[in-house]
Amino acid sequence: MSQKTKMLARAALLAALTAVGAFIKIPLGYSSITLQFFFTAMAGCLLGPYWGAASQGVYVLLGLVGLPIFTLGGGFGYVFQPTFGFLLGLIPSALVIGLITRKNRRPLRIILACVAGLATLYAVGLPYMGLILNVYLDKGWSLGRLLRDGMLLFLPGDALKIAVAAILFPKLSVFFDKKQ
Repeated sequence: MSQKTKMLARAALLAALTAVGAFIKIPLGYSSITLQFFFTAMAGCLLGPYWGAASQGVYVLLGLVGLPIFTLGGGFGYVFQPTFGFLLGLIPSALVIGLITRKNRRPLRIILACVAGLATLYAVGLPYMGLILNVYLDKGWSLGRLLRDGMLLFLPGDALKIAVAAILFPKLSVFFDKKQ
């Protein structure tokens, strides 16, 4: 089997796991705690920047064409959901994580990469959420409420996902070694 075929299959696997991660959720207001970021982090670490980002791009694209793989369903109308920006943010998040871990995959580096990827996710998701809530839905959320309800509530769970990713990566990386 060619290397490209292996990487396509691995990217498809991580896209599917991200979809599964959307349904392992704890609802919190306009959003939910899910495992999507965990699988995005694993995609960046295990597949590298470009294949990791591609896996998340496939996930978002499949949801936009109508597969009900997002937390609240799917379809193009999902772009009007306040949380859609976080889905878009999964793509550059995997890219950033993959770039940072490309040459150094020690646990501390994995943690720092995941923190940078999470910052990227919030940098895309929060402004999008604010735009949809305040412009499209005319909710009038303050910046403080947006930060609290869109990010701060989720940081403890995000820290746990990052810790688990750093612990699991060495064990899983043997199955994703490019020499196989």
